[in-house]
Amino acid sequence: MRVALYWAPRLEDPLHRLGSQWLGRDTETGATLPQPALPGLDIAEITADARGYGLHATLKPPFRLRTSWAAMRADAMALAARTRPFALPPLKLADHHGFLALLESEKCQALQDLCDACVTGLDAHREPPTDAEIARRNPARMTERQRELLHLWGYHYVLDQWWFHVTLTRRLSPEERAVVWPALEAHLGGVPAQPRRVTELCLFTQAGPGAPFLLAERLPLLG
Repeated sequence: MRVALYWAPRLEDPLHRLGSQWLGRDTETGATLPQPALPGLDIAEITADARGYGLHATLKPPFRLRTSWAAMRADAMALAARTRPFALPPLKLADHHGFLALLESEKCQALQDLCDACVTGLDAHREPPTDAEIARRNPARMTERQRELLHLWGYHYVLDQWWFHVTLTRRLSPEERAVVWPALEAHLGGVPAQPRRVTELCLFTQAGPGAPFLLAERLPLLG
């Protein structure tokens, strides 16, 4: 089993419904959902990787447990209990390194602080990656700083190398993007830009290699 700490829209947020429909799966229930049509393209294939991970933005990347579920959950609950809810900046659809994703419209320090706390404060529960797992990351193509983060925290896009993003497609060709972007924009409408607050820390689990991630628990921010 692998565990991850994510941000995910609240159940009553229309972004939960629309994003889940786009990806074709509800991470809260595990239910498969009908997806909107894309003229001339296979939306199920285009969203396959994102669907497996579920609608989310990563705070602490997936890791195997070094300790126990109970110990990790207790520390995650304590972290959430001392964190104040905060406003999330409006989200915007963007081309992010060839993927379509929802990004922050402006930097949010409270969000960065929560992410950093998840990465560093819960790391005692992370089983270090194997040599094969590190090799799959291709460290030779990373910057020196990213290799340092990979060695320290098991992943290279953390702390000062982290960015908030809700991935909604695989990497697209320019021709595919010309079809997918307007369809996704029409599907989401003005919902990404609506005001919302971060009030929960979401625990996700993956039963085994290749299994879909599911939302195991929403931990309220109580600080």
